[in-house]
Amino acid sequence: MSVSRHPRPPAFVGIPLAEIMARCVGRFKDKAPDWAAFEDATIEGYKRAQHRFIGAGGSGKHDDPTVIQANNFTLSIMYVEPGQGNAAHTHEVEECFFVLQGFLDVFIEDDGGARLWGRLGPWDCISCPSGIIHGYENRSLEPVYFQVMLGRGRPDAMGYADKDLYERRDAHLQE
Repeated sequence: MSVSRHPRPPAFVGIPLAEIMARCVGRFKDKAPDWAAFEDATIEGYKRAQHRFIGAGGSGKHDDPTVIQANNFTLSIMYVEPGQGNAAHTHEVEECFFVLQGFLDVFIEDDGGARLWGRLGPWDCISCPSGIIHGYENRSLEPVYFQVMLGRGRPDAMGYADKDLYERRDAHLQE
């Protein structure tokens, strides 16, 4: 006989296994790419698509019924074409980029604007601590797919280093 050694979260108490499975599986084929997940995503050079799987994602959008709920982290798959990336930003929690396919150039930056770049290939990752300015760009000739994880189920919107982007960081949620 099997015995669970840890209690179930309240949302799963008394729920049949089939319903637990249905709530906890996310399939890429069921995900629509969100090309407006972030305020900077409509700006040339920062265009990218997010496929949210777990948690609300770092975009501030919390209403996607296909997203698996989680309390302590998010997981998304990003698709970025050559020449695109994202704006320098911070989060209140750590953020991890894990490359699945292609090459991704990542950076960390200090408050004076000095950047240090590194290239990630398949199965490489970077963990960006909270409060460290960071970002990425696809400087290769092929699209890149990578996993993004944030250390909270409902993280705050990105803290863009650019003042204008920071002041309108939630504008994409009003549309």
